[in-house]
Amino acid sequence: MLATQQANLDARPLCHMPLDLLRVVYIVSQAFRVLLPANMKGLVSICCLVSLLSLATPEEEELLDSILRDRSHIEETLRLAALDTSGDYAAALQRLRKIYHNSIRPMEQAYKYNELRQHEISAYPGRTLGDSATDGEITSKPMVLFLGPWSVGKSSMINYLLGLRDTPYQLYTGAEPTTSEFTVIMHGEKIRSVEGIVMAADSSRSFSPLEKFGQNFLEKLIGIEMPHKLLERVTFVDTPGIIENRKQQERGYPFNDVCQWFIDRADLIFVVFDPTKLDVGLELEMLFRQLKGRESQIRIILNKADSLATQDLMRVYGALFWSLAPLINVTEPPRVYVSSFWPYDYAADTSRELFKREEISLLEDLNQVIENRLENKIAFIRQHGIRVRIHGLLVDRYVQTFKEKMSFFSDPELVFKEIVDDPDKFYIFKSILAKTNVSKFDLPNRDAYRDFFGINPVSSFKQLSAQCSYIGGCLLDKIERAITADLPGLLSSINSGKNPTLSSCEATGCGEKPKNRYRRGN
Repeated sequence: MLATQQANLDARPLCHMPLDLLRVVYIVSQAFRVLLPANMKGLVSICCLVSLLSLATPEEEELLDSILRDRSHIEETLRLAALDTSGDYAAALQRLRKIYHNSIRPMEQAYKYNELRQHEISAYPGRTLGDSATDGEITSKPMVLFLGPWSVGKSSMINYLLGLRDTPYQLYTGAEPTTSEFTVIMHGEKIRSVEGIVMAADSSRSFSPLEKFGQNFLEKLIGIEMPHKLLERVTFVDTPGIIENRKQQERGYPFNDVCQWFIDRADLIFVVFDPTKLDVGLELEMLFRQLKGRESQIRIILNKADSLATQDLMRVYGALFWSLAPLINVTEPPRVYVSSFWPYDYAADTSRELFKREEISLLEDLNQVIENRLENKIAFIRQHGIRVRIHGLLVDRYVQTFKEKMSFFSDPELVFKEIVDDPDKFYIFKSILAKTNVSKFDLPNRDAYRDFFGINPVSSFKQLSAQCSYIGGCLLDKIERAITADLPGLLSSINSGKNPTLSSCEATGCGEKPKNRYRRGN
């Protein structure tokens, strides 16, 4: 109590300081992160922040500019001024869409793959998908997801990368928990905000599946569109900070499930810490459990590193690894970037060159994801096609076994219940491994098919041998050709620098007369 009263007495004269001195105190404290008591910081902000921003003299603006960090390396590393190759990129995406719609999606629909795997390309079960809804995820830009405890600098980092300081749409930052929404920062023709319910209802975007998390979550989802070179190539997602002393139920929506949805779709995941928040609680432990299998996309960031002396920074770096070691069970340690990601210059007497090199290294990592966005998209579609093919083969095997075991006096429900309860007895999965080039590690969970056939009667499916037509060919042949020839060929043409153009069959549809591209008006 005495200490608090003394602090109040010490802070009280701040409001009576000359305005010029208050401005200098604010600028210096922001630039060099002077650790003032909480009540002092509040009084300084209330007394002089408005006057500082509105009445700053040219000399003070020059002083403020002098402590801002040079951002030219961001544009150079991310190649924001590079030649626009959107035409080649759009042509490759068009060919990728054609391959998906012609070769993969027919089997996906025939055997209702989306009801087995809800988190793949398409939306959640029960929703009728149009071309635009599926294309929304195929054509979406790479997603960079920011996770971590509250007030570690996630929003400040996005502001810094996009140069949003002193703009109307800079993300709000503060020492207290400030971000309570999932904020999607994406490219648009003009600066505007988009409500979550609008984002979920727009089929041209890839966020339609988020409706399944309820209206309470959609109220906590917001999009920000702005014209920016970087956002033409990537989308940023800022998340609410993890607060260990708050139960998940108090958020009003399934926080971990929503995080999992974004994790499954993220191309790069930044998990941000600062020197004051290294403890691992239940919610952070749950988050790292959700990141299992995505270790190659995780980047650990130790932010605000210039707030510590070099010796203290080494101790904090070791403490961070000590805290994370039980959560990341991989042979290769994760990449940790140590720097300070905000617009102001590094504090004096700190490892400035180290922080600059670490920042450039992180930007190169981000640029690598952007440069490889098309290759990653093709690889994802091919992986999806492999899973759809395996699903079709398994359903075909279930149908075949069911027909073989049925007799005139058999009860269909009892026969199929025996098959689905013990598929190993009828060699359902082993026969797939024996007759096809399927890896046992790619096989789905056996229990998933009990639920799948509980919703979809086995009698509603045809065998693969019956899924053929004179014009369109067989479903199995088309998806195998896409996996083994079409998608690898598209990937090779991109890597070799060729301009991927549509074949006549993909452009006009198989069985139709190809158009003469060199004849006017055709």
